[in-house]
Amino acid sequence: MKTVCKTSVFPASRDIVFSRLQELKTLQYIAAPYATFTPVDPNNMVWTMESTTSYRFRLFGCIPFGTHVIHIERFDRDMVISKEQNEHVPVWNHTIYLKEKGNQTEYTDKVDIDAGWKTPFIYLWAKAFYAHRQKKWIKLLKSMR
Repeated sequence: MKTVCKTSVFPASRDIVFSRLQELKTLQYIAAPYATFTPVDPNNMVWTMESTTSYRFRLFGCIPFGTHVIHIERFDRDMVISKEQNEHVPVWNHTIYLKEKGNQTEYTDKVDIDAGWKTPFIYLWAKAFYAHRQKKWIKLLKSMR
């Protein structure tokens, strides 16, 4: 098991960040071009406590990487905890910490990854992916001003 942890300060309140976290289009924007998420069931795309959703996952938008399943264990303004997996990565446990800092938000992605012999490669991709995601988050939030 390997852990990726990345923290940034976002130029928006925690309420704004949390409201954007609830939208699939935010995930799709911040993940691109490293990954794309297409809902398997377009009628089941709401993230709430104990919800489970599935997505066709593609690396770099073109390499099929199986069905990615996201099970939400906690979803509130302080923390989001999801247990995720797909055929290639059976353990992708993602925790998002949101800490109010005045009119800004300290945002942390912490991800525990276990993909057997593929773990070192997935870990390196995930480090780049979460750095990219947080830069895209900041760009998105600045564009909303």
